[in-house]
Amino acid sequence: MPRTLTDDLGHQVELPDGPVRRVVSLVPSLTEAVAATRAEALVGATDWCTHPRDLDVPRVRGTKNPDRAAIAALEPELVVVVQEENRELDVRRLREAGVPVWVCVIESVPQALAAIRRLFTEVLAWGAPLWLTQIEQAWGTPDLPPVRASVAVPIWRDPWMVVGSRTFTTDLLARAGLRNVYADHEQRYPHVDLADLDTAGADLMLLPDEPYEFTTADGPEAFTTPTRLISGRLLTWYGPSLLEAWLELRALHEDR
Repeated sequence: MPRTLTDDLGHQVELPDGPVRRVVSLVPSLTEAVAATRAEALVGATDWCTHPRDLDVPRVRGTKNPDRAAIAALEPELVVVVQEENRELDVRRLREAGVPVWVCVIESVPQALAAIRRLFTEVLAWGAPLWLTQIEQAWGTPDLPPVRASVAVPIWRDPWMVVGSRTFTTDLLARAGLRNVYADHEQRYPHVDLADLDTAGADLMLLPDEPYEFTTADGPEAFTTPTRLISGRLLTWYGPSLLEAWLELRALHEDR
């Protein structure tokens, strides 16, 4: 008989009696996680799902404009999304079409670890993959380490936007000993003036390549504060990439 579980937003989702065999992921980091664990079960992903590099599955457009008809045609036993990246409208329309959708809510590292563990062990019924155990060992310490450096993370320019409070990225940085100078801002992704950003007290500006693609020729020249280009994947993705993030983010302040 089918199983029924309740997702992170309290919606009941009907699942197969046994391991889920057909998954569509509308979240790049969860796509990487599924592909790293049971690649044959991944039957669809977004255009933004760039890892693993050799991923070869049908594409269903973007995270915020998915082709719902194409998703339904893939006959998934489950579509996985997250509240922050995917639209409630798409979730609702997919469910109205009879497609089961599981919604995760992730705003911190502990939430990410708990959500991923539940997704793989309870929802997909695949068991915990080795990479999950490894990232839990790296990131699962409950106490925050001492602050080694203060940082700011611009995510857009013209207008300038930064990572603020109640975000996975801010919590991730704190657990690597990096204090986001906008961690207490009332907004999660506030607009800021460039002059204020450059004098906000950061020791280092982390310039990611997503959603805005900062490069050596586009970004560092705007600041007197020292800058470091970094993969956005290491700041915003939850899954196997957290192993690489653990090493790189710790190195940022250990070198100081």
